[in-house]
Amino acid sequence: MSQSLESENRFVVDLLTTLREERFSPLGWWRFLWRSWEMSRKTANDNPGLKRSWALVTILVSILAVAILLATFFFEGPERTLYILPGFLFCVVWQQSDLFWHLGLNRQSGRLLSSVGIANTLTWLRGVGASYLLARIVGGVGTPSWLALIVFLIGVVTDILDGQVARITRTQSKLGQIGDGEADFCLYLALAIILIQNTVLPLWLGLVMLLRFCIPLIAALASYFLFAHPVRFGSTVWGKYAGLAQCLYFLVLLAPPRLAPIVQVVNLPLLVATLILLVIAPLAQIVENVRISRVSRE
Repeated sequence: MSQSLESENRFVVDLLTTLREERFSPLGWWRFLWRSWEMSRKTANDNPGLKRSWALVTILVSILAVAILLATFFFEGPERTLYILPGFLFCVVWQQSDLFWHLGLNRQSGRLLSSVGIANTLTWLRGVGASYLLARIVGGVGTPSWLALIVFLIGVVTDILDGQVARITRTQSKLGQIGDGEADFCLYLALAIILIQNTVLPLWLGLVMLLRFCIPLIAALASYFLFAHPVRFGSTVWGKYAGLAQCLYFLVLLAPPRLAPIVQVVNLPLLVATLILLVIAPLAQIVENVRISRVSRE
C-alpha cells in the first residue's frame, strides 16, 4: 500500500516537473490534464466500490440541484430560472468532476477508503448551496438577504457536521480537506458579493475578507505548480478563530430587520475583532508551514 502511494506521489511530481519544464505551454497543460484524468480513471476503475460511491453522491447532488431549480421556478418564475440554469449547471458538473478527479486523495493513513463517505458528502452538499448563490450572481439575478441567510445557515451546519463525522468515523482525508476549503471559499465568495450588491458590506471590507481564502490558495497553487511541492494548509487555532469571527459577522449582516437593535450593538466590536484575526490567521499559517518545513528537512 505504501509503495503504491509513493508511486502515485512520484507520478504527480513527474507530471508537475514536466509541465514546468515545458514552461506551462498549451501543449504542456493538455498533457498534464490528460495524464491526470487517466490517473483518476485508473483509480476509479481499480476501486469499483469507490467509483459506485461517487456515482451515488452524484445522483444525490443532481436530485438536490433539480429540487432547487424547481423551487426557483415555482417561487421566482421561469425567466429567472433560465438565467440561473447555465451557471448552476456548470458549477455542479465542475464540482462532481472535481470529486472524481481527486478520488485518489480519499485516503486515511495511506489507505484508500472504499467510499466517499458521509463527511465528504456533507461537504459537497455545501458546495451545491455555494454553486446556487454563484449562479444567481453570474446570471444577474439578485439574491435577498433572507435567502442568502438560509443557504449560509445550511452551510454552517454542514461545515460543523462534516468535521465531526469524519473524526467519529475515522475518515479524515486530503480529499475532505481540499473539498472543505473549496466549498468554504465558494460560499464566502458568493456571500461577500451578495452583501456588496445589497449595499450591506463595503467593497474594501469584502475584499479583505476574501483575502483569508485567496492568500493560502495562491500560495498553494504557486508551490504546487512552480515547485512541485504542496504547501500544507491545515487548521490552526488562529485560523479557526478567524473563521468563527467571520462567520458571526456574516450572520450579523444577514440578520432580519427585527434584530436591528442587537446588530447595532455588536456590529463594530465584531468587525474589529474579525479584521484583527484575519490578519493574524495567515501569519500563523505561514509560521506553521515554516516550522513543518524545517522539521521535515531535519
